[in-house]
Amino acid sequence: MARSSEHLQPEAPAAFVRAVETLCSAQFRPEVHVDELSPPKRLATYTFALSADVFPDTHPEDDATAAATGRLVLLHEPGGHETWHGEFRLVTYIQASLEPDIGADPMLLPVAWSWLTDALDGRSAPYTAASGTVTRAASEGFGGMASQPATADVEIRASWTPLEPDLETHALAWADALSTAAGLVPLPSGVVAIPNRKPRQQRR
Repeated sequence: MARSSEHLQPEAPAAFVRAVETLCSAQFRPEVHVDELSPPKRLATYTFALSADVFPDTHPEDDATAAATGRLVLLHEPGGHETWHGEFRLVTYIQASLEPDIGADPMLLPVAWSWLTDALDGRSAPYTAASGTVTRAASEGFGGMASQPATADVEIRASWTPLEPDLETHALAWADALSTAAGLVPLPSGVVAIPNRKPRQQRR
């Protein structure tokens, strides 16, 4: 998903521009549809963001519902940030719908957290100071709405500090965590994903 850096702040330092370029150089599996997203402005001096929707069908209909959605925000503070232990920080939000029985599993929360940490380790993406939360939500109808199907969702909010300026492996790990949340089977080792080039509407 090669993108230009023309939309970054004109005064953005070279280190940040390079980090954005490496983040956007990742080639994601075709089920993962990635777009640039207007980043939050108050979290750091320089910010960049991506959004993603994961569809089990590699060519979903326009009204298809994503099995998982997510955001990845890159933050940069020249000179470093005390709580980050570095100059860069990656922040993600992942949301996925689950089968009710999976949503009720008492091990869901630590397992969902491991989707991200295992993905980072699996991509050999060095990082430190990881932190975050995992939240589950369940819904069941009663009375006049008893016929409504039960639903379950999981939300992961996390951040970590990359230990290298090349962020391609971090982007790939984020996509891997999204794919796992969506219930996709991991790609076999050594298989390179063919990126999905079907354009999707950019989020605001």
